[in-house]
Amino acid sequence: MSPSATYDTRRDQMFPTLSPDDIARIRRFGEAAAFEAGARIVRAGDIAPGLIVIVSGKVEISQDGGGDRHETIVVHGPGSFAGELAQLSERPSLVTAAAIEPVDAFIIPSRRLRDLMVQEATLGERVMRALILRRVGLLESAGSGPIIIGHQNDGDVLRLQGFLTRSGHPHRVLDAETDSCARCLVERFHVDPHHLPIVLCPNGKLLLNPGERELARCIGLVKPIDGSKLYDVAIIGAGPAGLAAAVYAASEGLSVIVLDCRAFGGQAGASARIENYLGFPTGISGLALMARAYTQAQKFGVEMVIPNEAEHLGLAAGDGGQQFRLRTGTDETVHARAVIVASGARYRRLDVANLAQFEGSSVHYWASPIEAKLCTGQEVALVGAGNSAGQAAVYLASQVKTVWLLVRGVDLEASMSRYLIERIEAQRNIKVLPETTVTGLDGQGESLESIRWRNRQGEEGTCPIRHLFLFIRADPYTDWLTGSDIALDGKGFIRTGATAGQERHPLETSRSGVFAIGDVRSGSVKRVSAAVGEGAQVVAALHACLAGRGRQPSVPQSMRMT
Repeated sequence: MSPSATYDTRRDQMFPTLSPDDIARIRRFGEAAAFEAGARIVRAGDIAPGLIVIVSGKVEISQDGGGDRHETIVVHGPGSFAGELAQLSERPSLVTAAAIEPVDAFIIPSRRLRDLMVQEATLGERVMRALILRRVGLLESAGSGPIIIGHQNDGDVLRLQGFLTRSGHPHRVLDAETDSCARCLVERFHVDPHHLPIVLCPNGKLLLNPGERELARCIGLVKPIDGSKLYDVAIIGAGPAGLAAAVYAASEGLSVIVLDCRAFGGQAGASARIENYLGFPTGISGLALMARAYTQAQKFGVEMVIPNEAEHLGLAAGDGGQQFRLRTGTDETVHARAVIVASGARYRRLDVANLAQFEGSSVHYWASPIEAKLCTGQEVALVGAGNSAGQAAVYLASQVKTVWLLVRGVDLEASMSRYLIERIEAQRNIKVLPETTVTGLDGQGESLESIRWRNRQGEEGTCPIRHLFLFIRADPYTDWLTGSDIALDGKGFIRTGATAGQERHPLETSRSGVFAIGDVRSGSVKRVSAAVGEGAQVVAALHACLAGRGRQPSVPQSMRMT
């Protein structure tokens, strides 16, 4: 378990004490409750009843310390409140709360907690900041959430670790060979070493090398979809465009559901540092920026179904073409009056025969601290010439011996922002190889040992490289729209506006009531800020669409988008 710097540096903001006046103002959102000394209020892995505001008595918050130990995080007294981000969306608690004295309290359930955030702006800001910082503390301390047990650098361990990291979910990784606690758990559950990795979920359930969706179900990240509910809008994709649309639509009173097949953040979430996004003069990591948007969407009541994949879009039967029906990868159904496609794009794979052999363990599409740790002190190769490639190269250069940046074009000028080019030029351990492509990969098992390359002059060579990063031009994620009557351009991007049909809104597809925004849209500007702008812009068109389908606006036009 690691110490959390945030617990020390921002403790007052993490654990504020509300004044009697504050408590009087928020009491209307909750219901009275009392607990005897020794009572367990909530156990890690169980759904918490909501935010617990303590009027008298003391509540201890603890997390698993390994084995039969538990570690006390904080003891809440009168005026404090127990809870963290999981309580915003009725997800299982990451910590255990127990009364160590007789406690009088009131409990604010998740739905009313969101009401508090909106109706009591100043108090809501203090509460929200505390919930976010508590999650940061749990992430830093790595003492709660599921435990992944497997072999170091194993591709499946990295896959599960990457998924939880991108989902902003605390977790631990224990090496099955060197960690005594890991060996103990493997023996206790009689796990064959060939079945590693395993995941021990907070609810006590053991998973054998699970997929991301199975893991998400077990830890409560994703819940079953209510197939009988009719949403105002279903948004496919939780990148910058999709999350922006979700925030603006939900803040204006629309019921919103968001699906994404991987994790929130999209390609932007993979950016090590974004330095030209308005309002962040010191820059911000893509994951941090997207995590803020994800939390903001949940604050307004957006229902997140991640990971779950949209597989087909059609009309609901017997409704005169006024409702859409989405079928998901779990064979569930979403009904919505309108649909926003923000499914983005995915980095293109190399056209190399044995690429799949090394993906996950030696070939990466993400440059996070997890991958950087694997490569510390080594030479790595990175293919790509866009901003994401530049950001990844600069980040990796701070961790590795040398970054070989392979660029198909003559230079970086045509595709990368000037500030990134200058930063790359200033990094002595980033070597740019223009007009160069990877032609082959060599290695044993999942371990890459060298890459083969060729430049435009026909020169060929081999480099001893164990880790290859791919940030190549992206392909639109539109395969799932086959048979949905949505017009695509020659490269598979979605046509909108005049190119999709007559009298179409600029963001509307060839199918009325279906919109496309962000990178998946034909002709879009491939920048985070442009995607966010389209997410905001589409909501105005959405209102007009819903009004035409009989949905009355809950927010007057004059008050929207402020």
